[in-house]
Amino acid sequence: MSKIEILAPVGNEEMLRAAVFSGADAVYLGFSGFNARTSANNFDADTLKDAVRFCHARGVAVHVALNTTVYGGELPALEAAIRAVAASGADAVICQDLAVATLIGRIAPQLPRHGSTQMSVHSLQGALELKELGFTRVVLARELSLPEVEHITKHCGIETECFVHGALCMCVSGQCYMSAFLGGRSGNRGSCAGPCRLPFEANALPEGKPGRLHHLSLKDNSVIDKLDQLQALGVASAKIEGRLRTPEYVAAAVSACLAGRESRAYDRDLLKNAFSRSGFTSGYLDGKIDGTMFGVRSEADAEQTKKTLPMLRELYRRERSRVPVKMKLEIEEGGEKLTVMDADGNKAFAYGDAEPQPARTDPTESLYRSLAKTGGTPFAASAEDITVEMDGGPWFVPGSAVNELRREALDALLKKREVLRPWPTTDEHVPALPLRTLPPRRTLRARFENWEQVPERALDGIEYLILPIAQADRVPREWRAKTLLELPRVMFGRLEEDTARRIAATQDAGFAGYEVSNIAHLRLCRGLPMSGSFGLNITNQLAAQFYADNGLGSMLILPEVKDSDISTIAPTHDGRPVPTGVLVYGHMPLMVTRACPLQNIHDCAHCDKTGVLTDRKAKKFPVRCGLGVRTIYNPVPIYMGDKPGALTVDYGVAYFTLESREEAAQILDMIRTHAPFEGDFTRGLYFKGTN
Repeated sequence: MSKIEILAPVGNEEMLRAAVFSGADAVYLGFSGFNARTSANNFDADTLKDAVRFCHARGVAVHVALNTTVYGGELPALEAAIRAVAASGADAVICQDLAVATLIGRIAPQLPRHGSTQMSVHSLQGALELKELGFTRVVLARELSLPEVEHITKHCGIETECFVHGALCMCVSGQCYMSAFLGGRSGNRGSCAGPCRLPFEANALPEGKPGRLHHLSLKDNSVIDKLDQLQALGVASAKIEGRLRTPEYVAAAVSACLAGRESRAYDRDLLKNAFSRSGFTSGYLDGKIDGTMFGVRSEADAEQTKKTLPMLRELYRRERSRVPVKMKLEIEEGGEKLTVMDADGNKAFAYGDAEPQPARTDPTESLYRSLAKTGGTPFAASAEDITVEMDGGPWFVPGSAVNELRREALDALLKKREVLRPWPTTDEHVPALPLRTLPPRRTLRARFENWEQVPERALDGIEYLILPIAQADRVPREWRAKTLLELPRVMFGRLEEDTARRIAATQDAGFAGYEVSNIAHLRLCRGLPMSGSFGLNITNQLAAQFYADNGLGSMLILPEVKDSDISTIAPTHDGRPVPTGVLVYGHMPLMVTRACPLQNIHDCAHCDKTGVLTDRKAKKFPVRCGLGVRTIYNPVPIYMGDKPGALTVDYGVAYFTLESREEAAQILDMIRTHAPFEGDFTRGLYFKGTN
């Protein structure tokens, strides 16, 4: 059974040293401009090469994060970033946006791709789809239980990677739009402002009273004591979160993981003191998703960390001897020669100028001991890997001379191991972006949470209705040709199997097709009519074209995209335009969560599956529960109904969630007549964009 890889986060050069010296098998770091931690001291083309040299010389793999969504104007810079990663010889790229994956496949097809946790892969079909697309590893969603991890790992056919320590987002990764909509800083682009760490109170507070509790803030995840179980399941990599943390934190987490992998005890208090939010949780992996998962970073936590830092620095003060080498010392009357060789076939030599003297006793044992003193270097040599040959001996060589031979030979070997091995690249370049014009007539689609919301005259002037697939039986036969069935955005547990059964039961029932919002849906609906929803996070032409090539007949652009970038998204299929759309009305789903903030107030038995979160500014965020997840909505809706010519797309979607049937009918009339909105609303991010 292969040992599970210990994968450490690196946000700067000191963290790189801490990760490697404390014993990490691999590191992941961000390339400037295209990674999910933009505030870290990320790496550019030159410093990335230095990092790869340093790591590869010590037998440590380097995974580069290019794991953000990308806007159209950024595609040329993305091409340059991919070429820089390929030139460095890094071991893999972690990506979220399928534009990144597409470009890697065109520019550096041999460069391995890992599917980021931002891709929201939490089911077997999602992992199988990534395998089919050429990915070699999938970083599984953090919300999975141990049996769910096991199911995916045993059947997906590619490597799996699991987070085992570090911060937990409240929202399913890749599906959080709270930071973008509340502050213009997109979590999908690495600029999350962490609004979930601010006060949000799950309670029916009096009007105007702000929330003061933290019912969106989860404790840090720590399942290091389950590393042996994950290893037994075949999980390839144990990932530590924390590129914005400290070198001391990295060293503490890596050291604990090394112990956990071998089922040895580790100092949990020391790990907690390195960083915690009032302790840790293992709720997701244990399947114990409850109020005990919530916690905040207290002053006491921060003070304890300050006291612990000097102790933690000892964990990475010295170089770890980790690269096995073989040594051969040859001594003859004229001098000495030391050959060192690693497992990759690299050889280095050192020649001594000390005149050997005849020895009274056999010096072999002392020579062995001198050669084995590799401490402070990346290399290790056991007695079995050391050979001493003496021609005409025995010969005496001073220990200082042997030590100098060893240092010289190992230094030369280290330099050989630092040689970069770039991935081959092609002459492919980013194609010129199209520039769309407004279609003669924009159509309107209406999405409803349930059948009770659908007005009697809902089809008047509507291209398609969109309803959850669980509502399919409610749709009259005469309406089905104009109805798209929406698949669940996330599918934990048995919901994927249930969804597959529902698709099979409805595919010949006269419906127009399926509304998809997850990579797994492509596999579930292959060969069937599909339209893409915002959960696919389409932000550029290359990603849109990927989905058009993979069966989507139309697609929504992510509401984080600015109007100028929307106009450059124009996918085609067989030479014909593939329609694109935007949300023109709706309370934007800011988060979809597996943990429930309402559990901090009452249990499921006393909940009607609705609630409200109140923030520190007394704004109220509606919460709705269904299909094993909770959805948190923006307090005010997007409204673009009075600006029919503002965005260059083919259709708009009225996205109904909280509205009554009467309210839905009224809003549809407003959109049809381009009437102004009555009440509070937002234009979303269409005109201001995100960081």
